[in-house]
Amino acid sequence: MLEPFQPDGSLPPGVHPAEWAEIETRFGWTPHRQDLMRGFREGALLLKAAGCKAIILDGSFVTAKEMPGDFDACWSVNDVDPNKVDPVFFDFSNFRAAQKARFQGEFFPAEIPEGLSGKTFLEFFQIDKESGEPKGVVALDLEAWKP
Repeated sequence: MLEPFQPDGSLPPGVHPAEWAEIETRFGWTPHRQDLMRGFREGALLLKAAGCKAIILDGSFVTAKEMPGDFDACWSVNDVDPNKVDPVFFDFSNFRAAQKARFQGEFFPAEIPEGLSGKTFLEFFQIDKESGEPKGVVALDLEAWKP
């Protein structure tokens, strides 16, 4: 079960495992957020079909913010068949415009270093970009997920 939001609207630091129903209930509480959930679900299904075992959900979407601009996610590349991954997941051109258009959010390979920090996306997502402090993210176990 996901922990309550902190006073600033974020999750406590750490990786917080959650099942799909909990993610949907906790973060899909407005029509706008439900639209973002549909995009995240489409991407998650495509990655699951390619053998991905876990996705980490981040960004303002996993806060108490009523109107997040999008979602950010990173997916574990371990054991994924690259021939089964939709090419959109590897298209980082034009600030990931193809991903944003298709999913209303962005998916990054979790174990790959983020450009400026040198940290993997999994590590990078757990640091508040404004304060530099640790923050929480949500993990979806795709192996256990039965859509």
